[in-house]
Amino acid sequence: MSTEFNEMQQLKRKLFAMRNGVVADTLRKAGCPHRIVFGLNLPQLNEIAASMIPSADLAERLRADTNLRESALLAPMLYPVAELTYEKARQWALTTMWHEDADILCFKLLRHTPFAGRLAAELCAAPDSAPLARYTGLRLYFNLVSKLPVEALEAARSELQRPQPLSTLASMLAEEAAFLTDTHIDSTESDMPHRP
Repeated sequence: MSTEFNEMQQLKRKLFAMRNGVVADTLRKAGCPHRIVFGLNLPQLNEIAASMIPSADLAERLRADTNLRESALLAPMLYPVAELTYEKARQWALTTMWHEDADILCFKLLRHTPFAGRLAAELCAAPDSAPLARYTGLRLYFNLVSKLPVEALEAARSELQRPQPLSTLASMLAEEAAFLTDTHIDSTESDMPHRP
């Protein structure tokens, strides 16, 4: 147990040493919901993750620390894909706090799972009251669009039909998937008012 504690402490020291106040302030102004923001950029986080041995236990402890932005971003970088269950992936996707967290979760972890398409479909079908879950599903489809262009196009079109769609993301996904499937999209799909 003391070794695990030391590993976490060493990680937090690395994060603290690399903090960037200017980036942290910008993220806070942009609405970052995490209470503590060190302002590390993605290359720095990638470097830290590459220096560590992937561990589901460490990733879980990082994910549990919802106060620190960098913990939320490092957790999916350190979770071994082979150990991730559908239920755990779904839980993480549904409890993501912010768009940046969802982007990294999808790119670094979820897209590598054998069930990524099924999870993306489930997330995209979330109710209107869960826009972040839908956002995560669409982002996951973006990472899978070359493998699942038909499914991605269907998800994007469904999103665009909602009363308050994530139109910017859904329109971009629809255009990408339509290109890959050589499908015509009408002007109502690509010219919808762009809302985040």
